[in-house]
Amino acid sequence: MGRFAPGARLDEVSLAEEHKVSRTPIREAFHRLAQSGLVVQQPRRGVFVRTASPVEILEMFEVMAEVEAACGRLAARRATDSDIAELRQANAECQKAREAGDVDLYYHKNGVFHHLLYAQSGNRFLEQEASRLHRRLKPYRRMQLFLRGRLQQSMEEHTAIVEAIAAGDAPRAADLLRDHVAVQGEKFHHVMSHLPEA
Repeated sequence: MGRFAPGARLDEVSLAEEHKVSRTPIREAFHRLAQSGLVVQQPRRGVFVRTASPVEILEMFEVMAEVEAACGRLAARRATDSDIAELRQANAECQKAREAGDVDLYYHKNGVFHHLLYAQSGNRFLEQEASRLHRRLKPYRRMQLFLRGRLQQSMEEHTAIVEAIAAGDAPRAADLLRDHVAVQGEKFHHVMSHLPEA
């Protein structure tokens, strides 16, 4: 995920060759992606990665912020000592990437951190929905990491989230995650400025 930018055309033939399969499973994959809203199939033109409007992106981030807040609230109530140790380790991996100044690695480790939070909510349905929406927002979440100082700010937010969950402070964990994910002001303008032109 994240290999193809919004608006990019997906080539059925080259993907079939790359994955050493016939074109039939590629077509089936395109159909499923279209059903999930990730791609758009245009007759006689091809299949394109869906480009969301600015309003839709903002709305998705608003929902994601609330979904992750719910994950944090439940994780603070349900996470075991080993869960918290695992979350601390994932956060330490994010810190190593930040110290190396490696945005791509940080982006990957940040995803691991967030998916652990979803799992630690102890609610399978919520975990699945959070993961699904996370996939939809991946290209846009990555863009804001290039803002000056954002990696350090993100790390500080992660650390506060971990401590709230470790302390069992459900309201604080929810508030911190909501603020961590919400797209506001400068972050939103940065995301919008990096969208491909229609």
